[in-house]
Amino acid sequence: MAEMSVNLSQVPLFNGLTPQQLNTLKPLFESYSCPRGTAIFEQGQEADYLYLILNGNVTIQYKPYDGPFITISHLSSGGVFGWSAAIGSGEYTSRAECLEALEALRIRGRDLEQLCLDYPETGAIILDRLAQVVSSRWKHAHEQVRSLLQKGKDGLAKSPNN
Repeated sequence: MAEMSVNLSQVPLFNGLTPQQLNTLKPLFESYSCPRGTAIFEQGQEADYLYLILNGNVTIQYKPYDGPFITISHLSSGGVFGWSAAIGSGEYTSRAECLEALEALRIRGRDLEQLCLDYPETGAIILDRLAQVVSSRWKHAHEQVRSLLQKGKDGLAKSPNN
């Protein structure tokens, strides 16, 4: 793993953890960075990592088999993505791309799972905090999908073929 230059205690997700808990987490996370325009992972690619954004912006896109990419979410500092790795899915179900230079931390899904087995209390805290981060994202995604559906409905209502 890459040497971590980030102090975990300065990352909001880890606020309030004990020094012992932080020492347990530190070797599991690695720094990750990439320039604007980089595809971090593609839909269907093997799901290895869960990412925590420190700086930068990422767009999450989903491509249905019969249509173009749909933007699901835009994430910035504090955002988490790559959930397929965390839930043990074999492949990422969406695509992630940097909208601007990205600095992030990442953890292998299998390491997160092992953390929960070896250190149940620390694992439960991390999983709870990760769930809190993503819950607001699902609300936002729901609003975007609803907007797309409404536009489609409005387009059908205006169509002269109906």
